[in-house]
Amino acid sequence: MVETHVLPAAPLVAAIDLGSNSFHMMVARIEHGEMRPVERLAEPVQLASGMRNGALCDDAIARGLECLARFRQALDTLKPGRVRIVGTNALRVARNGRHFRTVAEKVVGHPVEVISGREEARLVYLGVAHTLADDDARLVVDIGGGSTEFIIGERFEPRLMESLHMGCVSYGDRFFGDGKITDKAFEQAYLAAYREVLNIRTAYKRHGWSNVVGSSGTLRSLESVIRAQGWSEAGITGDNLKKLRKQLGKYRSVKELCALAGLSDRRRNVFASGLAISCAFFDALGIEHMSTSSGALREGLIYDLMGRHSHEDVRERSVTAMMQRYGVDEAAARQVEETARYLFVCARESWGLADEDQDLLVWAARLHEVGLAIAHSQFHKHGQYLVERSDLPGFSTTEQIEIGLLVRGHRQKFPQKEFAFKANGLRETLERLCILLRLAVMFKFVIPVDGSPSYHLQVAGRGVSLNVPGSWLQEHPLTQFALQSEQAYLARAGYTLEIARS
Repeated sequence: MVETHVLPAAPLVAAIDLGSNSFHMMVARIEHGEMRPVERLAEPVQLASGMRNGALCDDAIARGLECLARFRQALDTLKPGRVRIVGTNALRVARNGRHFRTVAEKVVGHPVEVISGREEARLVYLGVAHTLADDDARLVVDIGGGSTEFIIGERFEPRLMESLHMGCVSYGDRFFGDGKITDKAFEQAYLAAYREVLNIRTAYKRHGWSNVVGSSGTLRSLESVIRAQGWSEAGITGDNLKKLRKQLGKYRSVKELCALAGLSDRRRNVFASGLAISCAFFDALGIEHMSTSSGALREGLIYDLMGRHSHEDVRERSVTAMMQRYGVDEAAARQVEETARYLFVCARESWGLADEDQDLLVWAARLHEVGLAIAHSQFHKHGQYLVERSDLPGFSTTEQIEIGLLVRGHRQKFPQKEFAFKANGLRETLERLCILLRLAVMFKFVIPVDGSPSYHLQVAGRGVSLNVPGSWLQEHPLTQFALQSEQAYLARAGYTLEIARS
């Protein structure tokens, strides 16, 4: 099991959601296993607005970086491991998303992860579930700027999760980009959203739910307008959405929506698109009533972070499930893991490795043979594909890519070109973790004497030295051959491997 790192009493943690519509930051204090919000900030960055040819526009990038520069002040006192910053749909699809992320990390001073649509759905559900008391099956819907998440779950366990490519910002640009509100544009937006929801309708209706909860600012904005019209005390109904659609017909442009009671200025630009999406999924799924929740992605990030520090890391379950799904030899994988842990301890201080680096190494050790489920030939490449493309709850897209690279590099040629695409510091760390994993795999046929390894590793810069007893190599000819081959592989990557007899 990956080692967890217990937080001291009442620590501060923070989560930032780099949404396609708004950037949200939440700082919270953890007391007695509960989250107590200290600060909530939100800015309508509209990162996805104005995307051209699949790229974020310069104005949106500038707005995002300026926002993060302001957020940074609240993060400067927090240590690494207590802050999670995630990007969602806009950064998933943008061609220049990697560039934005690189610059954003320098501005905010912490790593920025990009999460998959289903991981976003899981975290949204986690945030909402902690605000509800009932145990019934529930459908949670979150309309974001570039995607809408649909999750069915019970208590804290999501059962079905999907992320559809329809959001209030992307649909606002697509159907109401000229600032005009017409019946034709609304109908086109409604039909486009309806067709998206049809892709999940059968599976979701078959599973069923008892109540429906909306978690996004878009849905809370609709509820606010409905309440201001005097149509309902709380919640959203299908009938009220129809009334609201009719009411929208009285306005000819987004600017005129300033006269609509209950609608805030920051929500005007995405109100028509958000209403069209809501009408579509209400009709497609046959929803009659929806309540709203204050819980959302940022709350889910905090609760997930709490779980990582309290022996409830969902990533552990994801890796174990993947090992079982693809028939990984658990005993062999655990042996490689234990060796990797030992080598990590040997190299940690000299190479400046962190706890998070050990986690990556351990997960890669457990999954290094997962590609055998496809074929023995090139199984390290098959393994990389499976790790990168599978739904692994708890992992960011970045983490899956990094683990996949380690799996790819655990045997045969050292994947220097693949690592070259990473930033300098990260590339060096991943190369070093890969060397440790390769050595751990080579020692899988070495049986420790009295449970303790008879070899020791020393590292310095790009030099690796393995100290073994005098007759050790002769007693382990297979490992000796592998180490001699490894010397050549590492030399081509700019590393030296020295084998010293003690």
